[in-house]
Amino acid sequence: MSNASKPAIAIIGGTGDLGSALAAVWAAAGYQIVIGSRSRERAEAIAARLGDGVRGDDNVGAARAADVIVLAVPFASHEQTIEEIRTAVEGKIVVDAVVPLVPPKVSAVQLPGEGSAAQIAQRLLGGGVRVASAFHNVSAKELHAGGRVDCDVLVFADDKEVRNLVIDLAGVVARRGVGGGSLANSAAAEAMTSVLIWINRHYKVAGAGVRITGLEAAGPA
Repeated sequence: MSNASKPAIAIIGGTGDLGSALAAVWAAAGYQIVIGSRSRERAEAIAARLGDGVRGDDNVGAARAADVIVLAVPFASHEQTIEEIRTAVEGKIVVDAVVPLVPPKVSAVQLPGEGSAAQIAQRLLGGGVRVASAFHNVSAKELHAGGRVDCDVLVFADDKEVRNLVIDLAGVVARRGVGGGSLANSAAAEAMTSVLIWINRHYKVAGAGVRITGLEAAGPA
């Protein structure tokens, strides 16, 4: 599936704005990328447009082909998508980038009763899957424009090894990845997305992001 230094990555929801942007940047950095969609044909079309060896498949096929699976689907289809790929991700790492936005009030924080989308994912997938949470506050528009986004990416996981792996992936697409603690803490970043949407609208900007100060002299996470 992958070489020792760079895991193969499947992006479920890879035909959407964020998913395709992450695919483009990671592929350009030399990662093996497969984007998944409910429609294999649509995934293949987007993959061909992205180039850099990206390929497309249906969601299950994409999940089976990778070491790390990134969920970048709308919250409305979050649980359904997890159930669809559940057996294909057993024993692997799943990175949940889903934000619990509830239209039409997407600029208002509306966290689920379980605490966060990431906690829902871990509950549904069970202990055989190591779940991390990241990339909620990354501007897809800025990624598509080229280069890394000038913000920090908060990364949450109960497993330190997984958290550090995703921190490395975040450093490819953004200023840096920053460990934010356990998966339960993902609620903070998921909620921040609605705040950033409000800021973007109010100040008429497109890419408000998050930076963590005071870490310049810090050691490894």
